[in-house]
Amino acid sequence: MIKGLHALLYTPKPEELRAFIRDKLKFPFTDTGEGWLIFDMPEADLGCHPSPRVFHSISFYCDNIQKTVEELKSRGVEFTSDISEEEWGLLTHFRMPGDVEVELYEPKYEKRARSKSPRVRVTHKRKTKTRRKIAKAGGPGEI
Repeated sequence: MIKGLHALLYTPKPEELRAFIRDKLKFPFTDTGEGWLIFDMPEADLGCHPSPRVFHSISFYCDNIQKTVEELKSRGVEFTSDISEEEWGLLTHFRMPGDVEVELYEPKYEKRARSKSPRVRVTHKRKTKTRRKIAKAGGPGEI
Protein backbone atom coordinates (compact mmCIF):
# COMPACT_ATOMS: atom_id res chain seq x y z
CA MET A 1 0.00 0.00 0.00
CA ILE A 2 1.35 3.44 -0.87
CA LYS A 3 1.69 5.50 2.28
CA GLY A 4 3.34 8.70 1.16
CA LEU A 5 4.91 10.83 -1.53
CA HIS A 6 8.67 11.34 -1.89
CA ALA A 7 9.53 14.41 -3.98
CA LEU A 8 13.04 15.22 -5.22
CA LEU A 9 14.60 18.56 -6.10
CA TYR A 10 17.72 18.33 -8.28
CA THR A 11 20.19 21.22 -8.14
CA PRO A 12 23.90 21.92 -8.45
CA LYS A 13 23.65 23.50 -4.96
CA PRO A 14 22.14 20.74 -2.78
CA GLU A 15 23.80 21.86 0.47
CA GLU A 16 22.42 25.40 0.10
CA LEU A 17 18.98 24.08 -0.80
CA ARG A 18 18.92 21.70 2.19
CA ALA A 19 19.97 24.54 4.54
CA PHE A 20 17.22 26.78 3.09
CA ILE A 21 14.51 24.16 3.61
CA ARG A 22 15.80 23.38 7.12
CA ASP A 23 16.44 26.97 8.30
CA LYS A 24 13.98 29.14 6.38
CA LEU A 25 11.03 26.82 5.72
CA LYS A 26 11.63 25.07 9.08
CA PHE A 27 10.65 21.58 7.94
CA PRO A 28 11.60 18.77 10.34
CA PHE A 29 14.06 16.31 8.85
CA THR A 30 15.91 13.05 9.23
CA ASP A 31 19.68 13.23 8.77
CA THR A 32 20.50 10.03 6.90
CA GLY A 33 24.25 10.75 7.09
CA GLU A 34 26.88 12.73 5.20
CA GLY A 35 24.66 15.82 4.96
CA TRP A 36 21.71 14.04 3.33
CA LEU A 37 18.55 15.47 4.91
CA ILE A 38 15.15 13.96 4.17
CA PHE A 39 12.42 16.46 5.07
CA ASP A 40 9.09 15.49 6.61
CA MET A 41 6.11 17.22 5.05
CA PRO A 42 3.17 17.94 7.34
CA GLU A 43 0.77 16.98 4.52
CA ALA A 44 1.03 16.03 0.88
CA ASP A 45 -1.32 15.68 -2.02
CA LEU A 46 -1.02 15.02 -5.72
CA GLY A 47 -2.97 16.63 -8.55
CA CYS A 48 -3.09 15.71 -12.24
CA HIS A 49 -3.68 18.58 -14.65
CA PRO A 50 -4.15 18.68 -18.42
CA SER A 51 -1.16 19.95 -20.45
CA PRO A 52 0.13 19.66 -24.00
CA ARG A 53 3.55 18.71 -22.54
CA VAL A 54 4.71 16.39 -19.76
CA PHE A 55 6.31 18.01 -16.68
CA HIS A 56 6.02 18.21 -12.91
CA SER A 57 5.91 21.01 -10.40
CA ILE A 58 6.29 21.57 -6.66
CA SER A 59 3.84 23.72 -4.72
CA PHE A 60 3.53 24.39 -1.01
CA TYR A 61 0.18 25.36 0.48
CA CYS A 62 -0.86 27.21 3.61
CA ASP A 63 -3.94 28.41 5.49
CA ASN A 64 -3.12 32.15 5.45
CA ILE A 65 -0.95 33.29 2.54
CA GLN A 66 -0.50 36.88 3.77
CA LYS A 67 0.79 35.73 7.17
CA THR A 68 2.96 32.98 5.63
CA VAL A 69 4.56 35.36 3.10
CA GLU A 70 5.27 37.89 5.86
CA GLU A 71 6.86 35.20 8.06
CA LEU A 72 8.99 33.77 5.23
CA LYS A 73 10.14 37.24 4.14
CA SER A 74 11.28 37.90 7.73
CA ARG A 75 13.51 34.78 7.35
CA GLY A 76 15.01 36.15 4.13
CA VAL A 77 12.94 34.24 1.57
CA GLU A 78 12.86 35.97 -1.85
CA PHE A 79 9.40 36.14 -3.44
CA THR A 80 9.37 36.42 -7.24
CA SER A 81 5.73 37.42 -7.72
CA ASP A 82 2.97 39.28 -5.95
CA ILE A 83 0.02 37.36 -4.54
CA SER A 84 -2.58 36.82 -7.26
CA GLU A 85 -6.13 35.58 -6.97
CA GLU A 86 -6.82 32.50 -9.05
CA GLU A 87 -10.05 30.55 -9.50
CA TRP A 88 -8.77 27.87 -7.08
CA GLY A 89 -6.94 30.06 -4.53
CA LEU A 90 -4.35 32.74 -3.78
CA LEU A 91 -0.94 32.22 -5.41
CA THR A 92 2.62 33.52 -5.21
CA HIS A 93 6.10 32.17 -6.02
CA PHE A 94 9.41 32.15 -4.18
CA ARG A 95 12.96 31.20 -5.06
CA MET A 96 15.13 28.68 -3.26
CA PRO A 97 18.91 28.18 -3.70
CA GLY A 98 19.97 26.64 -6.99
CA ASP A 99 17.43 28.87 -8.77
CA VAL A 100 14.57 26.53 -7.78
CA GLU A 101 11.30 28.45 -8.03
CA VAL A 102 8.21 27.03 -6.31
CA GLU A 103 4.61 28.04 -5.78
CA LEU A 104 2.97 28.91 -2.49
CA TYR A 105 -0.81 28.97 -2.45
CA GLU A 106 -3.80 29.23 -0.15
CA PRO A 107 -6.53 26.98 -1.56
CA LYS A 108 -10.14 28.15 -1.78
CA TYR A 109 -11.30 24.54 -1.70
CA GLU A 110 -11.53 22.56 1.51
CA LYS A 111 -9.08 19.73 1.85
CA ARG A 112 -10.38 16.31 2.83
CA ALA A 113 -9.67 15.39 6.45
CA ARG A 114 -6.91 12.83 6.89
CA SER A 115 -8.10 9.37 7.82
CA LYS A 116 -6.33 6.22 8.97
CA SER A 117 -9.00 4.13 7.28
CA PRO A 118 -7.97 2.29 4.09
CA ARG A 119 -11.31 3.28 2.56
CA VAL A 120 -11.58 5.98 -0.08
CA ARG A 121 -14.46 8.43 0.13
CA VAL A 122 -15.75 9.91 -3.09
CA THR A 123 -18.36 12.64 -2.94
CA HIS A 124 -20.64 12.97 -5.95
CA LYS A 125 -22.70 16.15 -6.17
CA ARG A 126 -26.14 15.83 -7.69
CA LYS A 127 -28.74 18.50 -8.33
CA THR A 128 -31.22 16.95 -5.93
CA LYS A 129 -29.00 15.59 -3.17
CA THR A 130 -25.45 14.67 -2.22
CA ARG A 131 -24.48 11.01 -2.11
CA ARG A 132 -21.37 9.46 -0.70
CA LYS A 133 -19.91 6.37 -2.28
CA ILE A 134 -17.37 4.35 -0.31
CA ALA A 135 -15.00 2.08 -2.22
CA LYS A 136 -13.59 -0.90 -0.34
CA ALA A 137 -9.83 -1.24 -0.21
CA GLY A 138 -8.62 -2.65 -3.52
CA GLY A 139 -11.86 -1.66 -5.25
CA PRO A 140 -12.54 1.08 -7.80
CA GLY A 141 -10.77 4.34 -7.00
CA GLU A 142 -8.19 2.61 -4.78
CA ILE A 143 -4.50 2.75 -5.63
